Amino acid sequence: MAPMGIRLSPLGMAVFCLLGLGVLYHLYSGFLAGRFAFFMLSEPAAGGPETPHGSAPGGAVDLRELLAVSVLAAVRGGEEVKRVREGNVLNAKAKGKTREGAEEQLTTGDLLSNRRMFYLLKGAFPAVQINSEERVDTADQETVSWDHSIPEDIKQKIQPKEVPAESVTVWIDPLDATQEYTEDLLQYVTTMVCVAVNGKPVIGVIHKPFSSYTAWAMVDGGSNVKARSSYNEKAPRIIVSRSHAGKVEQVARQTFGNKTVIISAGGAGYKVLALLDVPEKNQEEADVYIHVTYIKKWDICAGNAVLRALGGHMTTLTGEEISYTGSDGNEGGLIASINMNHKALIEKLPDLEKTSHK
Repeated sequence: MAPMGIRLSPLGMAVFCLLGLGVLYHLYSGFLAGRFAFFMLSEPAAGGPETPHGSAPGGAVDLRELLAVSVLAAVRGGEEVKRVREGNVLNAKAKGKTREGAEEQLTTGDLLSNRRMFYLLKGAFPAVQINSEERVDTADQETVSWDHSIPEDIKQKIQPKEVPAESVTVWIDPLDATQEYTEDLLQYVTTMVCVAVNGKPVIGVIHKPFSSYTAWAMVDGGSNVKARSSYNEKAPRIIVSRSHAGKVEQVARQTFGNKTVIISAGGAGYKVLALLDVPEKNQEEADVYIHVTYIKKWDICAGNAVLRALGGHMTTLTGEEISYTGSDGNEGGLIASINMNHKALIEKLPDLEKTSHK
């Protein structure tokens, strides 16, 4: 007897093939849909924008937009600083010591302001390098969006200007004058953002959270702040850090005479504002700002940009320009002035460079 075989009818073969196709469809439909969605998101729609807002073709960023976001970031960070202080939940602790041996304080205000400012800027300009005083904890990431609006005063004074994204470095100080913040000396407290292009500060924002005053300026652009009408070169009022008054006073009086006034204050942002015409009742006025020791760049970059935009100067004590690339510290101290003979000031104070290393 011949062996019996199993024969499938044409209808059975068709059913079998359809079942196989159904299995394959269920296995790969999700994958294919995902790939299709990725393709659609990767390719710009016809007539639509080809790059994210805040960026331009070729990896460029618009400095006017970056200024608008920087102002918003300083204000949003300031809201956190103020909320923590008014709620008295500082949780202050020492995070280390300065080179002079003083304790550096860290508070909840520093951390929350830093998180808000960093993620707002990073979300709007993901291709730009951002340096901040405080460490960013990626596990504590926050989504902070920018609505793409530009304040009217910035629109009126600043024209769009594109620069390569790789040339830009943003410096954030989420809470300047932390020591004074813990001591409730709130007039000294600021939040600051600075934008440097190829190491040169071009955008500066200094915000005072406890009075809601904000100063901003862009080099070769415009500003919402101006220099005062007069300065005293012969017997200047010199503003210095609270801990440096003694170091500067003797040299300054020997140079300019006993009429020289030494003003001790907290916060680098506050000291730069002292050189300007600021409508603040508790803002002191000075002619020169001097710092005689090492200082971090996020402390001074915003002030440097504002002064440059207004025709002023901030240099090391020996007159060298400060570059805002590379390391986060400035070794040579600083001297800042506006509407004065900056070179002559440096030549009159030759001993301060030596003082800075003591």
